Amino acid sequence: MPGTTPPPLHGPSSKEKKYDRQLRLWAASGQAALEDARVLLVNSGPGVVGIETLKNLVLPGIGHFAILDSAAISEADLGANFFLEEDSLGESRAEHCSRLLRELNPDVDGTCITEPIEAFTSDPNALRPYTLILATQSLGPDVLSLLSKYASQTSTPLFYIHSVGFYSHFSLHLPEAFPIVDTHPDPASTTDLRLLTPWPELVDIMKNKTAGLEGMSDDDHGHVPYLLLLLRYLADWRATHEGKAPSTYKEKAEFRDLVASGARTGGAEGTEENFEEARGAVLKSLNVPAPSSAVREVFAAPECVNPTATSSHFWIVARAVANFYEAHGVLPLPGALPDMKARSADYIALQNVYKSKSRADIAEVLAEVRRLEKELGCPTLADERDVESFCKNAAHIKLVRGRPFQIATDKAKIRWGDRAKVAAMSPSLSEGLLGLYIAFLAWDAFEAAQGRPPGAPSNLADNVEFATEADEAIAVSHAKQIVDDLLTEADYPMDEDERTKVDTKVAQYVGELVRAGGGELHNVAALTGGLIAQEVIKVITKQYIPVDNTCVFDGVTSRSEVFGV
Repeated sequence: MPGTTPPPLHGPSSKEKKYDRQLRLWAASGQAALEDARVLLVNSGPGVVGIETLKNLVLPGIGHFAILDSAAISEADLGANFFLEEDSLGESRAEHCSRLLRELNPDVDGTCITEPIEAFTSDPNALRPYTLILATQSLGPDVLSLLSKYASQTSTPLFYIHSVGFYSHFSLHLPEAFPIVDTHPDPASTTDLRLLTPWPELVDIMKNKTAGLEGMSDDDHGHVPYLLLLLRYLADWRATHEGKAPSTYKEKAEFRDLVASGARTGGAEGTEENFEEARGAVLKSLNVPAPSSAVREVFAAPECVNPTATSSHFWIVARAVANFYEAHGVLPLPGALPDMKARSADYIALQNVYKSKSRADIAEVLAEVRRLEKELGCPTLADERDVESFCKNAAHIKLVRGRPFQIATDKAKIRWGDRAKVAAMSPSLSEGLLGLYIAFLAWDAFEAAQGRPPGAPSNLADNVEFATEADEAIAVSHAKQIVDDLLTEADYPMDEDERTKVDTKVAQYVGELVRAGGGELHNVAALTGGLIAQEVIKVITKQYIPVDNTCVFDGVTSRSEVFGV
């Protein structure tokens, strides 16, 4: 109506401004998951790495954190922990760290728990409010076993963290089935043009836009979208090749030459850009769409093959998408198009064809989801947005099979299971950082037996000197036993020279850990806290793919490695 004032334009909210950069990484859904999370830090030993991890979760806006720590602030703490102040000496470490962490982000709620760790963790009800648990070194095998058992029973993600001297390590204990829909693959790998199996609407727009291609003006000829050019020349190829598309590299090279032969040259801009795009897309676009091994793993999982009324929504949707694939031979179309040389109107028209097909595929999958839910008697229904997200990311979903991390004791053997042979035969055992992980296990075994970290005073009241070579010899013997058990379980007869090399490497790492006396260096703890927080955010948001079970960092050589052990 004349004189009507248009509604005011609303810019981003203060929250969107504050978290702008991270919203670009994990979107509003990821931020919401972060704000709903409740993280418990079970802090022991120096505890610096745990606080540094929380710092990197408080800044992006974790919903709630709690620090379980009964220790009082010592002079050693003041030299390593930046979240403590000199005038707080002798007071509660958890209380002061919690207060200073909250100052970093007023949006975050944080508390402290000062009762003994053993008493608190022994009550499952006390752990129930938390959606993720961080456990630091020096907890002892009893507490770690209790936390691990709780994590397995409740599917609560659990992280176990070490930071000793120049070295650090962390392991993840994820639920047995931890599916990730939004894996954020490389954008170059996400384009699905479906050129070899076009649907009627796509064929129609190709015929319409490429009709009379040879007689077009130079301007029109140079603005035909490359996707339609490929479809047009595919139709020509099939007409002379018994209806078959080019499949071998030789045939694709010939087809690429066929496409290039249609380009007009000699104009003001040289060879037409759209034909160059078409020629460059031949090898990556003319492939039969097939599920990746990760997707096939999801479809073959028992939870997908035989979902039940109590199955999570993920498995119901996965079964529906698997049924879609069985019916059509392709996954649901994502509907996105890459940029290309074209007039805006032509590009939008082509984009609408892809989006319409994507919406139709989603609707078909949603109908199958509802059928399955009714058939199984599911008490709740999957959200339509979750179905849409699954369909658009179907080609890149990932199922992570979580498992408990290793817990070293002074008596029980370390069990490697199906990873034993891989670990035993890995070059990383003698040349990489797998030896460092074994050294950390030996460090834990020593502490389980002695009640203190190797190299640390056994009687603080008497101010006993740091343990000398005796501690190192004991820790090295633990490490050798762990290697013996690994080789036995793997049934891998390592030759003498290789074994000597492994023992020497592991002993060097053990010696450095013992020399640290159980102390943490703030710079190593801070870096490790950043690495762990990154993995925690992946787990909380269920976006991106977390590391496979175990990661170690060598601050001496500035190297890190991930192991599926």
